[in-house]
Amino acid sequence: MTVDTAPIWTPRLTLEPLAVEHAAEMAEALSDPALHTFIGGSPATAEQLRDRYTRMVAGPPPGGDDAWLNWVIRLEGPDRLVGYVQATVAAGQASVAWVVGTPWQGRGIAGEAALALLSWLREHGVTDVVATIHPDHSASSALARRLGLVPTDARMDGEVIWCSG
Repeated sequence: MTVDTAPIWTPRLTLEPLAVEHAAEMAEALSDPALHTFIGGSPATAEQLRDRYTRMVAGPPPGGDDAWLNWVIRLEGPDRLVGYVQATVAAGQASVAWVVGTPWQGRGIAGEAALALLSWLREHGVTDVVATIHPDHSASSALARRLGLVPTDARMDGEVIWCSG
Protein backbone atom coordinates (compact mmCIF):
# COMPACT_ATOMS: atom_id res chain seq x y z
CA MET A 1 0.00 0.00 0.00
CA THR A 2 1.37 3.39 -0.93
CA VAL A 3 0.01 6.41 0.89
CA ASP A 4 1.62 9.82 1.00
CA THR A 5 1.20 11.54 4.32
CA ALA A 6 0.49 15.23 4.49
CA PRO A 7 0.12 17.62 7.41
CA ILE A 8 -3.08 17.29 9.41
CA TRP A 9 -4.39 20.33 11.27
CA THR A 10 -6.59 20.56 14.36
CA PRO A 11 -7.49 23.65 16.39
CA ARG A 12 -4.31 23.39 18.53
CA LEU A 13 -2.08 20.98 16.67
CA THR A 14 -0.29 20.31 13.44
CA LEU A 15 0.49 16.66 12.75
CA GLU A 16 3.62 16.87 10.60
CA PRO A 17 4.81 13.91 8.55
CA LEU A 18 7.82 12.44 10.33
CA ALA A 19 11.21 13.68 9.12
CA VAL A 20 14.71 12.79 10.25
CA GLU A 21 15.15 16.47 11.19
CA HIS A 22 12.61 15.99 14.02
CA ALA A 23 14.97 13.71 15.97
CA ALA A 24 16.63 16.23 18.29
CA GLU A 25 13.41 17.95 19.34
CA MET A 26 11.60 14.62 19.75
CA ALA A 27 14.44 13.25 21.91
CA GLU A 28 13.83 16.17 24.24
CA ALA A 29 10.02 15.79 24.17
CA LEU A 30 10.21 12.07 25.00
CA SER A 31 13.11 12.24 27.47
CA ASP A 32 11.24 11.52 30.71
CA PRO A 33 11.99 7.93 31.83
CA ALA A 34 8.50 7.79 33.43
CA LEU A 35 6.98 8.06 29.93
CA HIS A 36 8.36 4.61 29.17
CA THR A 37 6.57 2.90 32.07
CA PHE A 38 3.83 1.64 29.75
CA ILE A 39 5.46 1.86 26.32
CA GLY A 40 8.66 0.09 27.33
CA GLY A 41 12.28 0.85 26.66
CA SER A 42 14.04 3.98 27.76
CA PRO A 43 14.43 7.49 26.36
CA ALA A 44 16.28 7.52 23.04
CA THR A 45 19.04 9.95 22.26
CA ALA A 46 18.78 12.31 19.31
CA GLU A 47 21.26 10.12 17.41
CA GLN A 48 19.25 6.97 18.11
CA LEU A 49 16.09 8.70 16.93
CA ARG A 50 17.87 9.95 13.78
CA ASP A 51 18.78 6.35 12.97
CA ARG A 52 15.26 5.10 13.74
CA TYR A 53 13.59 7.92 11.79
CA THR A 54 15.85 7.30 8.80
CA ARG A 55 14.55 3.72 8.65
CA MET A 56 10.94 4.77 9.29
CA VAL A 57 10.94 7.48 6.62
CA ALA A 58 12.36 4.96 4.11
CA GLY A 59 9.22 2.87 4.69
CA PRO A 60 8.65 -0.86 4.86
CA PRO A 61 10.66 -3.28 2.74
CA PRO A 62 9.67 -3.34 -0.96
CA GLY A 63 7.08 -5.85 -2.06
CA GLY A 64 5.04 -5.71 1.12
CA ASP A 65 1.49 -4.49 1.45
CA ASP A 66 2.17 -2.42 4.59
CA ALA A 67 2.19 1.34 4.84
CA TRP A 68 4.06 3.02 7.68
CA LEU A 69 2.40 6.33 8.47
CA ASN A 70 4.04 8.54 11.07
CA TRP A 71 3.41 12.09 12.23
CA VAL A 72 4.95 14.21 14.97
CA ILE A 73 2.59 16.36 17.01
CA ARG A 74 3.38 20.07 16.98
CA LEU A 75 1.59 22.11 19.64
CA GLU A 76 0.74 25.56 18.34
CA GLY A 77 1.38 28.49 20.64
CA PRO A 78 4.68 27.35 22.07
CA ASP A 79 5.41 25.88 18.59
CA ARG A 80 7.10 22.74 19.81
CA LEU A 81 6.96 19.02 19.19
CA VAL A 82 5.23 17.16 22.02
CA GLY A 83 4.73 13.59 20.77
CA TYR A 84 3.67 11.45 17.83
CA VAL A 85 0.89 9.39 16.29
CA GLN A 86 1.38 6.50 13.92
CA ALA A 87 -0.50 3.92 11.93
CA THR A 88 0.70 0.77 10.25
CA VAL A 89 -1.81 -0.11 7.56
CA ALA A 90 -1.97 -3.61 6.11
CA ALA A 91 -4.83 -5.37 4.35
CA GLY A 92 -7.20 -2.50 5.09
CA GLN A 93 -6.55 -2.53 8.85
CA ALA A 94 -4.65 0.15 10.74
CA SER A 95 -2.73 -0.53 13.92
CA VAL A 96 -2.51 2.86 15.63
CA ALA A 97 -0.51 4.34 18.48
CA TRP A 98 -0.11 7.69 20.19
CA VAL A 99 2.51 9.03 22.59
CA VAL A 100 2.64 12.47 24.20
CA GLY A 101 5.56 13.64 26.31
CA THR A 102 5.00 13.80 30.06
CA PRO A 103 4.94 17.63 30.38
CA TRP A 104 2.00 17.85 27.95
CA GLN A 105 -0.11 14.96 29.20
CA GLY A 106 -3.54 15.63 30.69
CA ARG A 107 -4.31 18.43 28.22
CA GLY A 108 -6.26 16.43 25.65
CA ILE A 109 -3.43 16.53 23.13
CA ALA A 110 -3.29 12.76 22.58
CA GLY A 111 -7.05 12.67 22.07
CA GLU A 112 -7.06 15.55 19.63
CA ALA A 113 -4.19 14.03 17.66
CA ALA A 114 -5.61 10.49 17.67
CA LEU A 115 -9.07 11.68 16.57
CA ALA A 116 -7.45 13.60 13.71
CA LEU A 117 -5.45 10.50 12.75
CA LEU A 118 -8.56 8.28 12.70
CA SER A 119 -10.44 10.85 10.64
CA TRP A 120 -7.55 10.95 8.15
CA LEU A 121 -7.49 7.14 7.98
CA ARG A 122 -11.26 7.02 7.32
CA GLU A 123 -10.85 9.59 4.53
CA HIS A 124 -8.31 7.20 3.01
CA GLY A 125 -10.60 4.18 3.19
CA VAL A 126 -9.40 2.57 6.41
CA THR A 127 -12.23 1.68 8.78
CA ASP A 128 -10.80 -1.28 10.71
CA VAL A 129 -8.56 0.02 13.52
CA VAL A 130 -6.71 -1.73 16.32
CA ALA A 131 -4.48 -0.54 19.14
CA THR A 132 -2.48 -2.40 21.78
CA ILE A 133 -2.55 -0.85 25.24
CA HIS A 134 -0.91 -1.85 28.50
CA PRO A 135 -3.68 -3.15 30.79
CA ASP A 136 -2.72 -0.67 33.54
CA HIS A 137 -2.60 2.40 31.29
CA SER A 138 -5.93 3.97 32.22
CA ALA A 139 -5.41 7.18 30.22
CA SER A 140 -4.75 5.33 26.96
CA SER A 141 -7.62 2.94 27.67
CA ALA A 142 -9.96 5.91 28.18
CA LEU A 143 -8.74 7.45 24.93
CA ALA A 144 -9.26 4.17 23.07
CA ARG A 145 -12.88 4.13 24.29
CA ARG A 146 -13.29 7.74 23.14
CA LEU A 147 -12.04 6.67 19.71
CA GLY A 148 -14.73 3.99 19.57
CA LEU A 149 -12.37 1.07 20.21
CA VAL A 150 -13.36 -1.80 22.48
CA PRO A 151 -11.07 -4.09 24.46
CA THR A 152 -10.84 -7.73 23.45
CA ASP A 153 -9.70 -10.78 25.36
CA ALA A 154 -6.71 -11.03 23.02
CA ARG A 155 -3.24 -9.97 24.14
CA MET A 156 -0.04 -9.12 22.31
CA ASP A 157 3.15 -8.98 24.38
CA GLY A 158 0.98 -8.60 27.49
CA GLU A 159 -0.98 -5.66 26.10
CA VAL A 160 -4.73 -5.64 25.49
CA ILE A 161 -5.79 -5.52 21.86
CA TRP A 162 -8.51 -2.95 21.29
CA CYS A 163 -10.47 -2.94 18.03
CA SER A 164 -13.06 -0.87 16.25
CA GLY A 165 -16.60 -2.04 16.89
